[in-house]
Amino acid sequence: MAPEDTITIYHNPRCSNSRGALALIEARGIQPRVVDYLHAQLDAAHLAALIAQLGLPVREVMRSKEAIYQELDLGLEGLSDAELIAQIAAHPELLNRPIVVSAKGARLCRPPERVLDLL
Repeated sequence: MAPEDTITIYHNPRCSNSRGALALIEARGIQPRVVDYLHAQLDAAHLAALIAQLGLPVREVMRSKEAIYQELDLGLEGLSDAELIAQIAAHPELLNRPIVVSAKGARLCRPPERVLDLL
């Protein structure tokens, strides 16, 4: 997803974890590619590739405490990964953050210090 010399952060400026990870990256003199995923309109294919890079189950990258998660009954067993990813694409607030991608891999950086292994 990211060229070897690029670090990408899927960022929500209102999230303290996301701001913390971005600050740690910038403190090392790195200017990352910042993707405001709430406005970037990431499609299901992009999200599926990103989640695959993380190596996590789809539900682990979803924000289950968001109202829309409850409204759409996304906690129901039996929903496929494709169905869950389609809901993240339609409702980006469901994506947990920050996600950072570098040549060293991809990681959900909660807490923000998890980004250090990627630098």
